[in-house]
Amino acid sequence: MKQRALGKQGLVVSALGLGTMGMTMAYGPADEAEGIATIRRAHELGVTFFDTAELYGQGTGSNEKLVGRAVAPFRDEVVLATKFGMDLSRTRPSGFDSRPEHIRDVADNSLRYLETDHIDVFYQHRVDPDVPIEDVAGTVEDLITEGKVRYFGLSEAGPETIRRAHAVQPVSVLQTEYSIFERDVEAVVLPAIRELGIGFVPYSPLGRGFLTAAVTAPEHYAENDMRRIRDPRWQGENFAKNRNGVAQLETLAGEKGIAVSQLALAWLLAQGDDIVPIPGTRNATRLEENVRAVDVVLTADDLRRVHAAFPEGAYGTRYVEANLPVWV
Repeated sequence: MKQRALGKQGLVVSALGLGTMGMTMAYGPADEAEGIATIRRAHELGVTFFDTAELYGQGTGSNEKLVGRAVAPFRDEVVLATKFGMDLSRTRPSGFDSRPEHIRDVADNSLRYLETDHIDVFYQHRVDPDVPIEDVAGTVEDLITEGKVRYFGLSEAGPETIRRAHAVQPVSVLQTEYSIFERDVEAVVLPAIRELGIGFVPYSPLGRGFLTAAVTAPEHYAENDMRRIRDPRWQGENFAKNRNGVAQLETLAGEKGIAVSQLALAWLLAQGDDIVPIPGTRNATRLEENVRAVDVVLTADDLRRVHAAFPEGAYGTRYVEANLPVWV
């Protein structure tokens, strides 16, 4: 497995990570044993970067506990990233909670759930409009000094917020949605973090499964699957238009003898050596397919054809309007 550096603080991880959200939420019924087996298979294949969050357990710690159990035999060989900043008590109007005391509580809970003495990467999951980012960065700085955290990350933050946080405590990595489907970061976010020397971790690099052979119409997903109920890219005429674009990608992938998911991941990896996608899967076979994307080489003509299929990304926003992150 190839390695990539994220930021300037010494964080080095596998060129492809593994997102674990779907092992406990958002994509229909899950199997814990399968999730643990998939994480351990990822380690066998050279993946060293595993992404979880307080939110993914909906306040129970279930996702972090699963990850902690899975990596226990090789904890010192991997990088664990988790996140704070959501109001799971539903008592704050913004839906977010990055008050310093809450950050500390989440850190202590995550350490316990993950069964570890340190969190490798601690992300603010979403920017809290009610707490100055300087206070957030300062709290994480204290946790780093105390040895509870090693690297500071942000998620779905805009250039100004990133600069203000970075001035207090160096930000090693920004995590935001980015894929052939979702391109908004290209205009101002990627240039800003590259100026500051911050690495980038794209989540949902496969367009929540649209950029795979497993894509299907929304009514075929489980009742509690987010793609069935609240992803605009799967709804109405957006689905048909996006399916047409993916068909063009499938043609290109077929000519290269690879899966469309591998094409999508290889495209992301080709956007810069400071990018480490974290495709999520709970299936070991799909994981193995994803990992092989690291060795796919795309030509200039391949990149041109990808752009032609989706010149500005997918049809439809990535969240319903009320849930779209606002970058500042």
